[in-house]
Formats: sequence, C-alpha cells, structure tokens
Amino acid sequence: MNKYDVTVIGSGPGGYVAAIRCAQLGLKTALVEKYSTLGGTCLNVGCIPSKALLDSSEHFHTAKHNFDKHGIVINEPKVDLAKMMERKDEVIKQTCDGVKFLMDKNKIDVFHGFGSFKDANTILISGEKKTEIKTSKAIIATGSKPNYFPGMEPDKKRIITSTEALSLKEIPQHMIVIGGGVIGLELGSVYARLGSKVTVVEFQDSLIPTMDKTLGKELMKILKKEGFKFLFKHAVQNVKSTKNGVILEVKDKKGDIINLEGDYCLVSVGRKAYTEKLGLEKVGIKTDKAGRIEINNHLQTENPNIFAIGDVVKGAMLAHKAEEEGVFVAEFIAGQKPHINHDLIPGVVYTWPEVAAVGKTEEELKEQNADYKVGQFPIRALGRARASMDIQGVIKIISDKKTDEVLGVHMIAPRAADLIMEAVVAMEYRASAEDIARICHPHPTYSEAVKEAALSAAEERPLHI
Repeated sequence: MNKYDVTVIGSGPGGYVAAIRCAQLGLKTALVEKYSTLGGTCLNVGCIPSKALLDSSEHFHTAKHNFDKHGIVINEPKVDLAKMMERKDEVIKQTCDGVKFLMDKNKIDVFHGFGSFKDANTILISGEKKTEIKTSKAIIATGSKPNYFPGMEPDKKRIITSTEALSLKEIPQHMIVIGGGVIGLELGSVYARLGSKVTVVEFQDSLIPTMDKTLGKELMKILKKEGFKFLFKHAVQNVKSTKNGVILEVKDKKGDIINLEGDYCLVSVGRKAYTEKLGLEKVGIKTDKAGRIEINNHLQTENPNIFAIGDVVKGAMLAHKAEEEGVFVAEFIAGQKPHINHDLIPGVVYTWPEVAAVGKTEEELKEQNADYKVGQFPIRALGRARASMDIQGVIKIISDKKTDEVLGVHMIAPRAADLIMEAVVAMEYRASAEDIARICHPHPTYSEAVKEAALSAAEERPLHI
C-alpha cells in the first residue's frame, strides 16, 4: 500500500497549489480528484470558462457598438455561439493540461476517483478500481457546488446553474437571473452582450450586496445601459419549467405575486460547501450550520493531522483565497511559520468595467462607529479612459481620519481586477492614503485614478477634478 506524507482531496486551485507546495518542501504527496480532469470547479466550470466567455462577448459587443467610432468599418458582426464555446473549451483544456504538467513536474501521484476517509490515516479512493492509500496528513480541498432554495431546484435544462450556463447551445431571448451577486451578473453580462434580454431578481435592495454600496449603485447604472432589468426586494417563490421556457412566481415589494416568463432561468444564489460522503464522521470532524468544516487558526480540523481549505471552510469562496490557504497549510505542515491575512483578500466581479475591492466597506465602518474619511475619483476624468472609450466607473478610498491609514479600497473601473493589487500591497504594509498619493503613477494610465482618489482621501485635493 502506498504511504504518503500528505494527501490532498480535491484538485481545484486550493488543492493543486497545496500539493505543489507540499512537494516543493520535500513531502511525498498524493492528489485525489473525483473527475477525469484536474482543476476543480474553477478551471472546468467556473473562473476560467466564464472569463473566456466574458472576453469573447466583450469583443463582440465592442465590435458591434464601438468600432465605427474608432474608424473601423466592418460588416455587421454576428455571433457563432458554437465557435465561441469551442474556444472556451480549448482554454479549459489548456489550463487543465497545465495542472497535470505541474503534477508530473513535481512528482505528485494523482489518483482519479472519489476520496473519503476510512480513518485518519487511510484514504479510500473509489474510481475504476477501489484503492486505499496511507497518509500522515490530509488536506480537504473539495470546494463547493451551486446552492439553491426550495422552489427553484435546477432541472439543468431550462432551470440552470452556472455550470449549464457556460455551455448553452443557443443565445437566450430572455434570461432570468435569480440573485444579484457575482456569478449571476458575470454570466448575465455574457448573454446580454450577445443580445439576450436579462432580468435580475434580487431579494435584497442592491447588487453585489456584500461589497460597498457605492459599487452596487454604480454597476447597476452601467448594466441598465446594457439592457439589464432589475427587480430588487423581490422574492422568488417558485420556478417552473415549461416546454420552451420557464415561469417564475415572484413576490414583489408590496407582497403581491407576479409572474415572469423567460426561456432560461439561471439560479445564482451562492454556493455551498461540498463535504458529502467524505467520511468526516469517521475521523471526528464537524461541520457548522452552513455545512462548512470547522477549523482553528492553523486551518486544522478537530483532528490535528487533517486540514481543510478553500470553499469548505469559513470565509469568501474565492480561488485565490483557497490557493493562499493551500500554501499556508503546506508550509505549516513542513514546520514553517506562514502568514495569511484574511482581511486583505481582494474580491473581483468580471463585468465590464470590472469591480474590485479590498478591506472594509463604508457600511462596515459605520456599524463600528469608526472615524474615517472618503476620497473618490471618477474614471471619466482620465485621459487614458477617454482614449480607450472606457469612461464609466469610480475609485473610492477610505482611510482612518486620525492616522490616514487606508482601511478599504473599492473600485469599478477598466482592469480593476489588476488595479486592486496596488491597494492590497499598500494595505499589507499599512500605508496611508498620502503614501499612495505621493507615489509617481505613469501617465496616461487607469492607475492614475488610484493616486487621485488617494489625494482626495488624504488631503481633499485631487488634481484633475
């Protein structure tokens, strides 16, 4: 029987990165994955395919609406959805093959099959043939799956999750999205750009409700211009699939029931930890009310030789959070003293413009009765934004009123997913708004808006508004 220092269950970003770091540190490592390809949800039916479709649909949208302003004359562009999906599948394959290459390069043994605990040191693998392996330590990295509430159970044909939305065979005439969070808005954006009517039904009073309210308000204005319709404070009671579409029963603000009809309904009300059939009860591991595995500050479960990372534990369900936790656990097992700051994990929404944030929201600071100041700068005031015709959005920096330490940065801007890292680095080193403001930023760039927002927060003296 094979004996390993560490066995990782799940090959998503958290799992495969944990395995690589374990191997780099000289630990004999095994990786167990229930599917035939590596990479988990993120690479196969999440981050990577959605970004591929977002980019493709944005190219189409730009060609259709902006090329003529740039002096580029083309025939009316058309969508070849099958070709678009083919490109998306190629991106997935290349990325998953890249993970397999990394496993081989780092001499990590990969087992395909469903991994579960026989006991704390024995992993059962149910694949084409049943296998048992021995391990000193184990890392649970099984991720999450789409969530849904009673009355909106997906049939995966007309009532779909993000998985099915990434592989539709037709462009919906009317897609109804339940949930105004990240996944629903990203996939809604894909199909809105391709010509679908998109209606978002959200139980709360704003979009991306976990982020700063400024971002949700600004994003709503932008998406409305793209044809989105929003129904806030509306509660979905029931979703029925018909021969050619869906009918939703929705309770409106007044408490009245209204019907919505579309040809597809995307259920996008978050994700839940995937821990089923892992045999947790055999190793004394508990889960909380949300089904997440309980851990300590070292990401250890009740069994100190078994760790859990990523979507199966508390915190934001983000691939990069899982990766950092995977590295943390590997280094802890190896006897090092790793560092991870869960308060400075950035969040991103890949609409266009992109949305990104790190640190405290203004709403959180108000609840804490904190003394803070706010600086903002509109993207439209940038020369670079006017040159690229990307003038929508704003950057908002919140700093401590006494010390000027940056407490939160919130932005909706072109390439915000990349711009946010300036804020993360600054906050990791506890920079002040003035520190950011006095750093020379290249011109013309989108990053100048970060400098200007910092000037606004530090001294209320932005230069270009």
